[in-house]
Amino acid sequence: MTREQAQQTLEDCRRKIDKLDLRLLALLNERTRVVAEIAAAKHALGLPVYEPRREDEVYANITAHNWGPLGSGALRRIFERIIDEMRSIQKQRITEESDQGRPAPGPES
Repeated sequence: MTREQAQQTLEDCRRKIDKLDLRLLALLNERTRVVAEIAAAKHALGLPVYEPRREDEVYANITAHNWGPLGSGALRRIFERIIDEMRSIQKQRITEESDQGRPAPGPES
């Protein structure tokens, strides 16, 4: 590969990455909207935000459907970060709902 070809390849790849980043952004925002719905349902049911069993199901699902080249360990670390952020959003939404005078049901509900 010549220097010119390498430069062109680099520019082409960066354009592809920019487009992929926008698709990832759209998917993350869509996931966040669903997480807000989950937060409302958990709040109404008095369920905790943190559900380790459900998180394990998510990790199992993504690793079972991973066809690479991203390794399972790297994929899990990425999703751990995504889930951590989504958990924070759930906590924030539940706090906002509680602050608006809609307390979470107690255990006797």
